[in-house]
Amino acid sequence: MTETRTDPLSTLLRSKRVITRLQILVEIAEHQPAVRQQEIAQKMGVTPQAVSEYIRELVDEGMVAAHGRGRYSVTRSGIEWIQSQAETLEAYARHIRRDVIQQVATWTAIAAVDLREGDQVGVYMKDGFLYASREPRSAMGTVVRDSRAGEDVGVTRLSGLIDHSEGCVRVCKVPRIERGGSRRIQKDRLRDLIRDVGMVAAVGVEGYIALEQVGRKPDMFFGAREGVIEAAFHGISSAILIVDEEFTDFLKRLEGAGLSYTLHDLTAP
Repeated sequence: MTETRTDPLSTLLRSKRVITRLQILVEIAEHQPAVRQQEIAQKMGVTPQAVSEYIRELVDEGMVAAHGRGRYSVTRSGIEWIQSQAETLEAYARHIRRDVIQQVATWTAIAAVDLREGDQVGVYMKDGFLYASREPRSAMGTVVRDSRAGEDVGVTRLSGLIDHSEGCVRVCKVPRIERGGSRRIQKDRLRDLIRDVGMVAAVGVEGYIALEQVGRKPDMFFGAREGVIEAAFHGISSAILIVDEEFTDFLKRLEGAGLSYTLHDLTAP
């Protein structure tokens, strides 16, 4: 006789009814107290009658409270049930990311020394690049084929966290040509700001020329915004000169990416 499966994840993923109840509860919680069953039905691809029936069941079970026509709220019991299902899904997602994807994914690194297939290696970030060496690190993996020092090497079965810190972005505001352009930039301050960063970028010809005037050709001009953000994710600090009308939008992108930055207005008085 086959044993009945009681695993919560199996129940959640295999039962359309349970998934539908969860979705409806989440929709009610998100839009309470004014709940539009027609919109929920369209979003989920079911009939309004089906949504109405599910809500009626949830009310009967005490997971939803009714407050008159079209007005509902999720009860404490309903919130606790949502929480338990969410925790089950989160655990499953963690398992996929940490135990499944990490096992089958192949990461590309630079071989710090000669490596052979099957070697256990430490993986770490240096100057924006991923390296693999025989020294133990916080992240360890297995070499997939022989590689000489300096070559690209595949590493699989990566476990642990790659030890690195994100770079900081120095956002330098420069005036548009109508307000003086490169002629009105504090050159000495600019030299100080770019002296110790890994990369320098410019958005706008005004910033490009200002950098050339202090003897530094920008590392990035076309696609500079994306390049600076990518560099920061790889641990490289940078300075970006950006014209004033694009300044605010770029700060929003940095904040959306969760990156740290400092602000510098290079406009001369």
